[in-house]
Amino acid sequence: VKNKKREIKSENPYLVLLCKLYKFLARRTDSKFNKVIYKRLNMSGRNRPPLSLSKLMKFMDGKDGKIAVVVGAVTDDKRVYDVPELKVCALRFTEGARARITKAGGECITFDKLAMRSPLGKGTVLLRGPVKSREAERHFGKAPGVPGSKTKPYVRSKGRKFEKARGRRKSRGFKT
Repeated sequence: VKNKKREIKSENPYLVLLCKLYKFLARRTDSKFNKVIYKRLNMSGRNRPPLSLSKLMKFMDGKDGKIAVVVGAVTDDKRVYDVPELKVCALRFTEGARARITKAGGECITFDKLAMRSPLGKGTVLLRGPVKSREAERHFGKAPGVPGSKTKPYVRSKGRKFEKARGRRKSRGFKT
């Protein structure tokens, strides 16, 4: 059975047009970059997590002159004071992030501009946000209470009476 490629389910006309553009580029160029961008544009919102300004700076350290490419949103980070000059291409920028990048002399570009500037992805750094940092991911894995499991249980309340006794504390029998 041949797997069907995931098609975008978004109603957003700009996203749909970007998918068409990168589908064309992926087909007509030998560039792996365009194939990856096309695949990520078609992903669900959950698989396009935002990337913070601090992480962006960390990943772009020592890569001056290159364009950071994020298929997702770029968000502001109040914890960083000085932002270096960055060229960033993303689906969306929060107001704060856009203001701070442009104030530092950098620029925020869209994917259609990137396709004009670098159709093969030369001089770019492809980045992505943390997919597994959703709170829900903490509940996945070995069952809570099984030895060696660090999985978070679904608990009604965080009080003393709720899943805090045997197996959770040395003073109550044992601790796994």
